[in-house]
Amino acid sequence: MPASPRTPPASDGPTGSHAPAGSRETTRSHEPAGSRGTAGPPRSCDRSPDASVRHAIGNGVAWITLDRPETLNALTWDQRERVIALLASASADPDVRAVVITATGRGFCAGADLRGAPVAGERIPGDVARTLRLGAQRLVAAVLDCEKPVIAAVNGTAAGLGVHLALACDLVIAAEPARFIEAFVRRGLVPDGGGAYLLPRLVGPQRAKELMFFGDALTAGDAERLGLVNRVVPPEDLEKTARAWAERLAAGPTRALALTKQLVNASLDADRGTAFAAEAAAQEINMTTADAKEGVASFVERRAAEYRGR
Repeated sequence: MPASPRTPPASDGPTGSHAPAGSRETTRSHEPAGSRGTAGPPRSCDRSPDASVRHAIGNGVAWITLDRPETLNALTWDQRERVIALLASASADPDVRAVVITATGRGFCAGADLRGAPVAGERIPGDVARTLRLGAQRLVAAVLDCEKPVIAAVNGTAAGLGVHLALACDLVIAAEPARFIEAFVRRGLVPDGGGAYLLPRLVGPQRAKELMFFGDALTAGDAERLGLVNRVVPPEDLEKTARAWAERLAAGPTRALALTKQLVNASLDADRGTAFAAEAAAQEINMTTADAKEGVASFVERRAAEYRGR
C-alpha cells in the first residue's frame, strides 16, 4: 500500500523509514567464519533480518556479517536497525572486546536498498533530513560511538552508504578485489551517511571532493595509498587477518582502547586545550580500571600483562 504523505517508505537513504525495530536474542557461536572463502558465519536460506545480518561471538570478538549476497549486501531498513542494535549490545557486553563488520559474496555493502519500498506521498519539508538523521547517520554514528574497537573486513564492493559504513570503522582491512565508490553523484544526490564528515578527515578536502565529485571506483590498493584502508590482503587471507587483528584487540585493555578511540575521534573537532583536557580526564578514568593496574604491575614485575577487559 502506498505510504501516506507523512510516512516515508520503509528503507534507508533519502526516502527511508525511521520507525524503531524490535530485536531478537542472538545465538552465540564460536565459529565466526564460514566456508567458500568468505568471512563470517555460514550463510542460511532464511531471509529474515536476523539471518541476513549474521551475528556470532567467539574469543571475545563479535562478528557482524551482512548476508544478502544477491543484492551485494545493500542494506534494508530492518538490517540497518539490527546492525545498530548489535553494535549497542557489543558496547554493553563485557564478553565482547572487539567487533568485526564484514559480508558474504562479491559485495561488502552496495549502500541502501531502496528496491521494494513503497512510493512516497507528498513530502513535507524536513522529512528527508529527519529520515537521514534517524537512519543512515544513526548507523554511522553507532560505529563511531561503539565502545569496542570495530574492524571493517571489506570483501568486495563498498558503494554509497557502504563506503561510509566501512570508513567509520576504526581499522579497515580490504581484500584485493574490493572497490570503494562514492556513488551519490551518479544519482544526482548529495553524499549522506556522514560521508562529507568522514572523508575530509581521512584524506583531506581536495581528495574528498575528487572522490565525491566524480564518483569513480577506487581500487583497494589506491584506497590504501590514500589512507582509507589499513591493509590490503588476498581474498583468501581476509578472514584470517581480520580474526588475528580482532583477537589481538580483544586481548588488550578494553577500556583503555575505548577511551583512546574517543580521544582520537573527538580530537578532530577540538582545539588543543580541549583535547589536552579530554586526554587528562580519560587517563584519570582509565587509571581506576583493573587492566591499568595490571599493566603497571606487569611492567614492574617484568612479565606479560594479562588483561581481562575490566
